[in-house]
Amino acid sequence: MKRFILFVVALALCLAGTAQAKPRGPFGIGIIIGEPTGVDVKVFLNETNAIEGALAWSLSEDNEVHIQAEYLYHFYDWIKVKKGLLPVFFGIGGRIVFRENADDVFGLRIPGGLSYEFAEGLFDVFIEIVPILNLTPDTDFDLEGAIGLRIWF
Repeated sequence: MKRFILFVVALALCLAGTAQAKPRGPFGIGIIIGEPTGVDVKVFLNETNAIEGALAWSLSEDNEVHIQAEYLYHFYDWIKVKKGLLPVFFGIGGRIVFRENADDVFGLRIPGGLSYEFAEGLFDVFIEIVPILNLTPDTDFDLEGAIGLRIWF
């Protein structure tokens, strides 16, 4: 698994370095690696607002499948970089976790993180930390995190 992750990141960096300079498109698809791991989709509604969702699986013992979505707001002027963009993002959303050996879970997600948008190319990489308030079957707190890579169209 580690080799696959390194391969995907290296391939994306190579492609990003050789691509023509183009503005980021409004639709991105990629992978998230962490807890949970899966496929990530993001759609920008305008320059700063986006909707992001994922279909992912957990690496825990319960054979979990996660469906999650959130509304995000990006702050592009908080961190300046020489090349590309480094927005800070925050949002709110929800998730449903289907578990094979236990009750399903519904929770409120409050993601925050950083996304590096390459100056040349159609890729971004991101890292996020997500506090979660689980509402069913019991009320409790959870914390998830992930890194990811997207290609933009």
